[in-house]
Amino acid sequence: MSKEKDESDKKPKVNPKLEGFDVKINRFGEIKTSFDIDKINSFLNKEVEDKKLKDRDDLNLNKDEEE
Repeated sequence: MSKEKDESDKKPKVNPKLEGFDVKINRFGEIKTSFDIDKINSFLNKEVEDKKLKDRDDLNLNKDEEE
């Protein structure tokens, strides 16, 4: 039984920019996070490629040009 407890205490590997990010769901089903939703969206926009938009020619999604 100690093996199960050790596995549940391990923290997942996260991007250093998201260090301290925590998500909880309260008893009413509401999602509570330790970060502001705008900060999370900004991170996702910079770090994650949107598969639905990658083949569109009318959008400029080149990460190198944004920085």
